[in-house]
Amino acid sequence: MAHLYAIGQQLTLYRDNKYPGGPQEFDRAIAVSTTLYIGNLSFYTTEEQIYELFARCGEVKRIIMGLDRNTRTPCGFCFVEFYTREDADDAIKFISGTRLDDRVIRADWDAGFRESRQYGRGSSGGQVRDEYRTDYDPGRGGYGKQKQAELEREANREAVGYEPITDIPTGLLPIPSYPAVSQSPSSSSSSSTQKRRHETGYYESPSEKKKSRSEKDDLQYSSRNDDNYESNYN
Repeated sequence: MAHLYAIGQQLTLYRDNKYPGGPQEFDRAIAVSTTLYIGNLSFYTTEEQIYELFARCGEVKRIIMGLDRNTRTPCGFCFVEFYTREDADDAIKFISGTRLDDRVIRADWDAGFRESRQYGRGSSGGQVRDEYRTDYDPGRGGYGKQKQAELEREANREAVGYEPITDIPTGLLPIPSYPAVSQSPSSSSSSSTQKRRHETGYYESPSEKKKSRSEKDDLQYSSRNDDNYESNYN
Protein backbone atom coordinates (compact mmCIF):
# COMPACT_ATOMS: atom_id res chain seq x y z
CA MET A 1 0.00 0.00 0.00
CA ALA A 2 1.03 3.62 -0.46
CA HIS A 3 2.22 5.70 2.50
CA LEU A 4 4.10 8.95 3.09
CA TYR A 5 7.81 8.52 2.40
CA ALA A 6 10.48 11.23 2.54
CA ILE A 7 13.33 11.51 0.05
CA GLY A 8 15.48 14.47 1.04
CA GLN A 9 13.23 17.50 0.65
CA GLN A 10 10.76 15.72 -1.61
CA LEU A 11 7.73 13.75 -0.46
CA THR A 12 6.21 10.86 -2.28
CA LEU A 13 2.91 9.27 -1.37
CA TYR A 14 3.80 5.91 -2.82
CA ARG A 15 6.28 3.22 -2.00
CA ASP A 16 6.31 -0.39 -3.19
CA ASN A 17 6.27 -2.47 0.00
CA LYS A 18 7.62 -5.44 -1.96
CA TYR A 19 10.63 -3.59 -3.32
CA PRO A 20 13.51 -6.11 -3.23
CA GLY A 21 16.12 -3.66 -1.86
CA GLY A 22 16.38 -1.68 1.34
CA PRO A 23 15.38 1.95 1.99
CA GLN A 24 18.70 3.38 0.74
CA GLU A 25 18.50 1.42 -2.49
CA PHE A 26 14.94 2.61 -2.89
CA ASP A 27 16.12 6.23 -2.44
CA ARG A 28 18.76 5.83 -5.13
CA ALA A 29 16.29 4.23 -7.54
CA ILE A 30 13.80 7.06 -7.00
CA ALA A 31 16.50 9.69 -7.53
CA VAL A 32 17.18 8.53 -11.10
CA SER A 33 13.77 7.07 -12.00
CA THR A 34 11.79 8.09 -15.07
CA THR A 35 8.75 6.03 -14.05
CA LEU A 36 5.60 7.32 -12.35
CA TYR A 37 2.89 5.51 -10.43
CA ILE A 38 -0.57 6.87 -11.34
CA GLY A 39 -3.36 6.19 -8.84
CA ASN A 40 -7.10 6.77 -8.37
CA LEU A 41 -7.92 6.04 -11.99
CA SER A 42 -11.37 5.02 -13.12
CA PHE A 43 -11.73 1.39 -14.14
CA TYR A 44 -13.00 2.70 -17.49
CA THR A 45 -10.07 5.00 -18.32
CA THR A 46 -8.19 3.67 -21.34
CA GLU A 47 -4.50 3.51 -22.13
CA GLU A 48 -5.06 5.92 -25.02
CA GLN A 49 -6.53 8.55 -22.68
CA ILE A 50 -3.56 8.25 -20.32
CA TYR A 51 -1.07 8.51 -23.17
CA GLU A 52 -2.76 11.60 -24.59
CA LEU A 53 -2.68 13.34 -21.19
CA PHE A 54 0.91 12.56 -20.16
CA ALA A 55 2.37 13.10 -23.62
CA ARG A 56 1.72 16.79 -23.06
CA CYS A 57 4.68 16.79 -20.69
CA GLY A 58 7.11 14.86 -22.87
CA GLU A 59 7.64 11.72 -24.90
CA VAL A 60 6.15 8.68 -23.20
CA LYS A 61 8.20 5.48 -23.47
CA ARG A 62 5.48 3.06 -22.33
CA ILE A 63 2.35 2.70 -20.22
CA ILE A 64 1.61 -0.40 -18.12
CA MET A 65 -2.02 -0.67 -17.07
CA GLY A 66 -2.83 -2.07 -13.65
CA LEU A 67 -5.01 -5.18 -13.94
CA ASP A 68 -7.21 -7.25 -11.69
CA ARG A 69 -5.23 -10.40 -10.92
CA ASN A 70 -8.21 -12.68 -11.62
CA THR A 71 -10.18 -11.00 -14.41
CA ARG A 72 -7.28 -9.22 -16.17
CA THR A 73 -9.38 -6.04 -16.41
CA PRO A 74 -8.23 -2.51 -15.42
CA CYS A 75 -8.42 -1.92 -11.66
CA GLY A 76 -7.59 1.76 -11.20
CA PHE A 77 -3.83 2.36 -11.49
CA CYS A 78 -1.01 2.32 -14.02
CA PHE A 79 2.69 3.04 -14.55
CA VAL A 80 3.88 5.73 -16.98
CA GLU A 81 7.53 5.64 -18.08
CA PHE A 82 9.18 8.62 -19.79
CA TYR A 83 12.45 8.78 -21.69
CA THR A 84 13.84 11.57 -19.48
CA ARG A 85 13.56 12.41 -15.81
CA GLU A 86 12.79 16.04 -16.62
CA ASP A 87 9.63 15.06 -18.49
CA ALA A 88 8.56 12.76 -15.62
CA ASP A 89 9.15 15.59 -13.14
CA ASP A 90 6.98 17.94 -15.25
CA ALA A 91 4.19 15.35 -15.23
CA ILE A 92 4.21 15.28 -11.43
CA LYS A 93 4.17 19.09 -11.27
CA PHE A 94 1.46 19.74 -13.85
CA ILE A 95 -0.71 16.60 -14.02
CA SER A 96 -0.85 15.15 -10.50
CA GLY A 97 -4.00 16.48 -8.86
CA THR A 98 -5.82 17.19 -12.14
CA ARG A 99 -8.96 15.44 -13.35
CA LEU A 100 -9.18 12.57 -15.79
CA ASP A 101 -12.59 10.98 -16.44
CA ASP A 102 -13.95 13.28 -13.73
CA ARG A 103 -11.54 11.87 -11.15
CA VAL A 104 -8.63 13.56 -9.39
CA ILE A 105 -5.64 11.41 -10.29
CA ARG A 106 -2.37 11.12 -8.38
CA ALA A 107 1.13 10.87 -9.87
CA ASP A 108 4.12 9.82 -7.73
CA TRP A 109 7.67 8.72 -8.34
CA ASP A 110 8.15 5.00 -8.72
CA ALA A 111 11.39 3.03 -8.32
CA GLY A 112 10.81 1.26 -11.65
CA PHE A 113 8.38 -1.24 -13.05
CA ARG A 114 9.01 -4.96 -12.57
CA GLU A 115 6.99 -7.81 -14.01
CA SER A 116 3.97 -8.86 -11.91
CA ARG A 117 3.57 -5.38 -10.41
CA GLN A 118 0.78 -4.70 -12.91
CA TYR A 119 -1.56 -6.99 -10.96
CA GLY A 120 -3.67 -5.96 -7.98
CA ARG A 121 -2.59 -7.26 -4.56
CA GLY A 122 -6.00 -7.36 -2.90
CA SER A 123 -7.46 -10.70 -1.78
CA SER A 124 -10.14 -10.52 -4.48
CA GLY A 125 -7.68 -9.63 -7.26
CA GLY A 126 -7.96 -5.83 -7.37
CA GLN A 127 -6.28 -3.14 -5.29
CA VAL A 128 -6.21 -3.44 -1.52
CA ARG A 129 -8.02 -0.11 -1.09
CA ASP A 130 -11.02 -1.48 -3.00
CA GLU A 131 -11.37 -4.38 -0.56
CA TYR A 132 -12.42 -2.15 2.34
CA ARG A 133 -14.19 0.83 0.77
CA THR A 134 -17.71 1.38 2.16
CA ASP A 135 -18.64 4.26 -0.17
CA TYR A 136 -20.25 3.79 -3.57
CA ASP A 137 -17.83 4.73 -6.36
CA PRO A 138 -19.26 4.11 -9.86
CA GLY A 139 -15.85 4.68 -11.44
CA ARG A 140 -14.31 1.84 -9.42
CA GLY A 141 -16.95 -0.88 -9.61
CA GLY A 142 -19.47 0.45 -7.07
CA TYR A 143 -19.00 -0.51 -3.42
CA GLY A 144 -15.86 -2.12 -2.04
CA LYS A 145 -15.56 -5.90 -2.27
CA GLN A 146 -16.45 -6.63 1.35
CA LYS A 147 -19.39 -4.23 1.24
CA GLN A 148 -20.61 -5.85 -1.99
CA ALA A 149 -20.44 -9.31 -0.42
CA GLU A 150 -22.44 -8.08 2.58
CA LEU A 151 -25.14 -6.58 0.35
CA GLU A 152 -25.36 -9.78 -1.70
CA ARG A 153 -25.88 -11.85 1.47
CA GLU A 154 -28.69 -9.54 2.58
CA ALA A 155 -30.32 -9.73 -0.86
CA ASN A 156 -30.20 -13.54 -0.77
CA ARG A 157 -31.81 -13.63 2.67
CA GLU A 158 -34.63 -11.37 1.49
CA ALA A 159 -35.14 -13.46 -1.65
CA VAL A 160 -35.78 -16.67 0.31
CA GLY A 161 -37.68 -14.96 3.13
CA TYR A 162 -35.03 -15.81 5.67
CA GLU A 163 -35.03 -13.97 8.97
CA PRO A 164 -32.02 -14.35 11.24
CA ILE A 165 -32.65 -15.68 14.77
CA THR A 166 -31.97 -12.93 17.31
CA ASP A 167 -33.51 -14.38 20.49
CA ILE A 168 -32.17 -17.78 21.51
CA PRO A 169 -34.05 -19.48 24.41
CA THR A 170 -31.93 -20.46 27.38
CA GLY A 171 -32.35 -23.36 29.80
CA LEU A 172 -33.71 -26.88 29.26
CA LEU A 173 -36.97 -27.56 27.50
CA PRO A 174 -39.59 -29.60 29.49
CA ILE A 175 -39.60 -33.31 28.71
CA PRO A 176 -42.94 -34.21 27.07
CA SER A 177 -45.08 -36.84 28.83
CA TYR A 178 -46.85 -39.62 26.94
CA PRO A 179 -49.82 -41.81 28.04
CA ALA A 180 -48.93 -45.27 29.32
CA VAL A 181 -49.44 -48.09 26.83
CA SER A 182 -50.92 -51.34 28.19
CA GLN A 183 -48.99 -54.46 27.32
CA SER A 184 -50.61 -57.58 25.92
CA PRO A 185 -49.77 -61.00 27.48
CA SER A 186 -47.52 -61.82 24.57
CA SER A 187 -45.59 -58.58 24.89
CA SER A 188 -45.35 -59.17 28.66
CA SER A 189 -43.95 -62.62 28.02
CA SER A 190 -41.51 -61.18 25.54
CA SER A 191 -40.42 -58.57 28.09
CA SER A 192 -39.87 -61.23 30.76
CA THR A 193 -37.85 -63.29 28.29
CA GLN A 194 -35.67 -60.31 27.45
CA LYS A 195 -35.26 -59.56 31.16
CA ARG A 196 -34.25 -63.15 31.83
CA ARG A 197 -31.76 -63.10 29.00
CA HIS A 198 -30.35 -59.88 30.35
CA GLU A 199 -29.94 -61.38 33.82
CA THR A 200 -28.29 -64.58 32.56
CA GLY A 201 -26.18 -62.80 29.97
CA TYR A 202 -27.19 -65.33 27.30
CA TYR A 203 -28.51 -64.29 23.90
CA GLU A 204 -29.40 -66.61 21.07
CA SER A 205 -27.99 -65.85 17.65
CA PRO A 206 -30.36 -66.11 14.63
CA SER A 207 -28.87 -69.50 13.69
CA GLU A 208 -29.36 -70.78 17.24
CA LYS A 209 -32.96 -69.56 17.24
CA LYS A 210 -33.60 -71.38 13.94
CA LYS A 211 -31.98 -74.55 15.29
CA SER A 212 -34.03 -74.48 18.49
CA ARG A 213 -37.26 -74.01 16.50
CA SER A 214 -36.35 -76.98 14.30
CA GLU A 215 -35.62 -79.21 17.32
CA LYS A 216 -38.93 -78.17 18.89
CA ASP A 217 -40.85 -79.05 15.70
CA ASP A 218 -39.12 -82.46 15.52
CA LEU A 219 -40.05 -83.15 19.13
CA GLN A 220 -43.70 -82.25 18.51
CA TYR A 221 -43.80 -84.45 15.34
CA SER A 222 -42.23 -87.37 17.22
CA SER A 223 -44.76 -86.99 20.01
CA ARG A 224 -47.65 -87.06 17.53
CA ASN A 225 -46.29 -90.27 15.91
CA ASP A 226 -45.96 -91.94 19.29
CA ASP A 227 -49.55 -91.07 20.10
CA ASN A 228 -50.72 -92.58 16.80
CA TYR A 229 -48.62 -95.68 17.35
CA GLU A 230 -50.11 -96.23 20.80
CA SER A 231 -53.68 -95.70 19.57
CA ASN A 232 -53.25 -98.24 16.78
CA TYR A 233 -51.93 -100.95 19.00
CA ASN A 234 -54.06 -100.52 22.05
